Amino acid sequence: MTTFPAQASSALRTLVVAAASAALLASASVAIAQPGDHQRTSWGQDQGGDHHWRQGERMGPNDWATAQPVDYRAHHLRQPPRGYAWRQSNGQYVLAAVATGVIASMVLNSGR
Repeated sequence: MTTFPAQASSALRTLVVAAASAALLASASVAIAQPGDHQRTSWGQDQGGDHHWRQGERMGPNDWATAQPVDYRAHHLRQPPRGYAWRQSNGQYVLAAVATGVIASMVLNSGR
C-alpha cells in the first residue's frame, strides 16, 4: 500500500472535492429548463372575450378566470376527467385542463 505525505494527500483531496463540485454544478445546469420549454406546459396567451376556441388551443390565464364555471350535469355535458373543468366562454362550453388551459373539447351553447 502506498502512503502519501500529508501535503500530497491534502492536495489530492482538494482536487477530488473540486472535481466533484464541478460535476455537480454541471449536472444541475442541465436540469434547468431551456428557454421555450415552458410553452409546452404553461398557459397560453389571452385571446379576449370574443374568441372562438378550438381543440388543442391553450386558454390564457385571464381567459380562464373570466370564463364562467359550468355545472356539467345541469348542462348535460360529460363528466370532466380528473384535472379538467368545463367553462363557458363566448357562447361555448370549453373543457380544458385546469393546470395548463389546454382545450380538450368544446360544445357550442345552443341556448338550452
